[in-house]
Amino acid sequence: MVCVVLRNSYFYSMEIQGKLIIIGGAVDKGSFTETNLDKDASKNLNFFETGILKRIIKESKNKEESRIEVITTASKIPREIGPEYVKAFSYLGAHNVDVLYIEKREQANDPEILERLKAADVVMFTGGDQLRLTSILGGTPFDDLLISKYRNEEFIYAGTSAGAAAASNNMIYQGSSSEALLKGEVKITSGLGLIDDVVIDTHFVQRGRIGRLFQAVVGNPKVLGIGLGEDTGLLITNGRQMEAIGSGLVILVDGREVKDTNLTQVELGQPISINHLVTHVMSQYDKFDLNTFKMTIHSSQYV
Repeated sequence: MVCVVLRNSYFYSMEIQGKLIIIGGAVDKGSFTETNLDKDASKNLNFFETGILKRIIKESKNKEESRIEVITTASKIPREIGPEYVKAFSYLGAHNVDVLYIEKREQANDPEILERLKAADVVMFTGGDQLRLTSILGGTPFDDLLISKYRNEEFIYAGTSAGAAAASNNMIYQGSSSEALLKGEVKITSGLGLIDDVVIDTHFVQRGRIGRLFQAVVGNPKVLGIGLGEDTGLLITNGRQMEAIGSGLVILVDGREVKDTNLTQVELGQPISINHLVTHVMSQYDKFDLNTFKMTIHSSQYV
């Protein structure tokens, strides 16, 4: 049992053995949807050297020999998207990769599917609809085994877009960017529960979703808002140490210092006012500690 003192309170947690890699969507997989693949395609693909899929392999237990299961449950086109990831991983030298198709809740009880999850070193959840993902997998033996492996084994949960949004205990599933700071416009439900005290939004910079995180955080300032840009993510180790990976930006919204808001005074559909939200901007290799809420900039001009 690990005891961490946090703002005059005690936060108890078991040591997390697995790693969480959450990605904002639009992972650079290269031109794998094209029929004519150039043998030198890797020269044009950012992820071969520094990208997220390469990092997933590097962080995994058995590196290129790791057993990777691509899970397409969130997608409406699972038979198309799954093979793209298999092909992308194979270009990076990982050939022990397959697609695990779970499209109905009863499949999440299937002994064969559970055995494949037991044998996996990495699961890669694709994008799509996070509510579809949680409604199919939530509360199933598959979900229980997934969380157990993450907590107790050298195992990686990787998720992009919907797969990232669903990883936390609190999950945004609806809310337009343009009206996100109108009371009631952002809808939140329970996610898969791999990480507590955060709420994750994806395609963040490209789709202007800062207002969605603002409303999510002001409603419960204990929760840290995480906004993931496209082809950008966080590697989370021990359940608390975060490192930015990928080519773009991660925006963090910290509501612990909020001084005032009109949230409970205005009617549904009315604008929300917030005084003193703290934000951080992370780029590749920057780190953030969820225990201390301290950020370390990798290439700081003051070091």
